[in-house]
Amino acid sequence: MSTDDSFASTASGVGATTWTTGRIITKDFPAPHLVRLRMHVEDRQRHWPGQHYLIRLRAPDDYTAQRSYSVASDDSDPLVEFLVERLPGGEVSEFLADVAEVGDVLELRGPIGRWFRWDTYTPALCLVGGTGVVPAVSMTRAARHHGRADLLRVVAVARTPDDLPYAEELAQAGASIVHTRESSTARPPGALTAAELAPLLEGVELAYVCGSARFAGFAEDLLVESGLDPEAIRVERFGVTG
Repeated sequence: MSTDDSFASTASGVGATTWTTGRIITKDFPAPHLVRLRMHVEDRQRHWPGQHYLIRLRAPDDYTAQRSYSVASDDSDPLVEFLVERLPGGEVSEFLADVAEVGDVLELRGPIGRWFRWDTYTPALCLVGGTGVVPAVSMTRAARHHGRADLLRVVAVARTPDDLPYAEELAQAGASIVHTRESSTARPPGALTAAELAPLLEGVELAYVCGSARFAGFAEDLLVESGLDPEAIRVERFGVTG
């Protein structure tokens, strides 16, 4: 079975105690290739910004497919928010974008990830690219909720303004927005430089990088070039199957 439309919308018989279910409460499309889901999660556990969930789909013949999705919401939000990029041929992403509906129940496991989570106390910088912005959104929301916005700096990079989800929210929170090809800000388009990044690293103890493999490699190298200890860098890469 290779098509998403043969998946059942409702999870049945979650076996392991680590798996639970989530009901889609709202669904919208911030961009043609993006779908945002806000879900009520049963038996929800506290999550930290930077963590993720597995979303698992199950077909009538019990075939399953699962993918990891970072959480955009902070823990004070009554719902758990995911932003999913619809990838051509992606079993899970195409189903979530094209088939799943408000009210559907899906299998979830999470929150997952200790290494990439932000504790909301450690001074940190988040350097993210494109749809890798989601952990930075969660961190920004948590910082605002706890009154610790001064402990978090965010640099979000995208080719054009249309390629950066949550851009307005991040800009209002004081994030630095970098467009590499087309800009709507005073900064001319072009790659982020070490000279721009270095001042933002003053006092920072941890840096979080999230984006495509290509972006993550560039960002990690740039942080080191800007003077940050490589041991202080935490990287989360994603790809077509990630």
